[in-house]
Amino acid sequence: MEPISLDVLLASVGKEVGVSRWRVVSQRMIDQFADATDDHQFIHCDPERAKRETPFGGTIAHGFLSLSLLSAMTFETMPPLENSKMGVNHGFDSLRFLAPVKTGARIRTRFVLADVKVRPSGWVQTAHDVTIEIEGSKKPALTARWLTLTLIERQPEAA
Repeated sequence: MEPISLDVLLASVGKEVGVSRWRVVSQRMIDQFADATDDHQFIHCDPERAKRETPFGGTIAHGFLSLSLLSAMTFETMPPLENSKMGVNHGFDSLRFLAPVKTGARIRTRFVLADVKVRPSGWVQTAHDVTIEIEGSKKPALTARWLTLTLIERQPEAA
């Protein structure tokens, strides 16, 4: 993807700026996340028990697994900012988990650029309103206002 200018970014505030591709949330992915986070609750890792004992009909993804996929969906969807040196996660102003992501479901993210703040230090803070949709579901998996920081390399001033 071609980088975008700061002017283009600023002009995009209030607009939907990207929709990621659909991706499957597999049981293998859920199990690997459980291993990485030491969260092996049966609703995530025991398909037979989850089928018998939950209203979900089987296992579901960890909410934080769905949330963690934002980074990958951002990189495949959003163009980088010109002259950026690096970007970092800055947190969330809001986050709500609204519907479970069942094993085998497909999810994608919609990104709306809510705000941009250019700091004198060279950092650019962006706020995106993100919605992770579940294919075939009226309710999204989650909604959030996600804050990120991008460090911009300072350009020499023209004489």
